[in-house]
Order: sequence, then C-alpha cells, then structure tokens
Amino acid sequence: MAFKKLAIGNDHTAIDLKNEIMAYVQEKGIEVINVGTDSPERFNYPISGYKVARMVADGEVDGGILICGTGVGISLAANKVEGIRAVVCSERQHNNTNIVAFGARVIGVETAKDIVDAWLGAEYEGGRHQVRIDMIDEIQKTQKLAAAEE
Repeated sequence: MAFKKLAIGNDHTAIDLKNEIMAYVQEKGIEVINVGTDSPERFNYPISGYKVARMVADGEVDGGILICGTGVGISLAANKVEGIRAVVCSERQHNNTNIVAFGARVIGVETAKDIVDAWLGAEYEGGRHQVRIDMIDEIQKTQKLAAAEE
C-alpha cells in the first residue's frame, strides 16, 4: 500500500522526535496530520493514540505513526480501536500493520527514520499470514459480541 496521508500522535516526551519524523515523511510527499501535543506540559498518550487509531480505522488516513516514551503505551491505546494493528518498532510484512509506534526515549532520530522507511516500504505478504490476521479480527469480533450480550 502506498501511503498518501498519515496521522501522527505523540505525548510530551516525544515532541522533538515527532517534529523530525513529520518533516521527514513530508519530504517524501506524504501528507501528515498532527494530532499529538506540541506542548512540553504533561500529556496523556492514550489521547493521541486513540485519535490516530480512530482516523486510521475510519479511513481518514492511510496509516499512523505514534511516539511516546517507549512506544508501548501509546500502541496499546491504539490497539483498543477495532481494526487497528499497531506495532512497536517492528515490521509490517507479516502482520499488515496500519500503525507504527516507537519510543523517543529508546531510539534516536536516525533509527526512527530507518524504522519509518522500512514500514512505509513494506508490502504485506498475505498468504499464510492472513490466517493469523483473520484470527486476530475474530478475537475482536468475539469480544465485541460478548460485551453486547452482557
């Protein structure tokens, strides 16, 4: 999938890295919508994690980038949105991820750029991996049905 529009979100620990990555992605001709914070005041990452995930799930953007201190918390928040598969500093080929996350406290700018490049350039392999994606989707549907029956 060629990305034309991405949403980016962050917390207060990741403002500088977010700005670097936004500029880097924009240089590639990709539109970036910033829904994160630009203030150094404490900001709770689930807010921007949810906003990015909702935009991806609703089809407003093609994918998302999330950055907090470690990338873990913000990706956990994003993964609560149905249809989202956010991954921390990993790969897209096997899991067809639609959001990548990383930590401003654990990687530098150049490593972040390498991760973004690998993620943007990856093509989902499908095939045997689709079975697992279908299983993840089924878990989500089952949970939703169970909640509705309560």
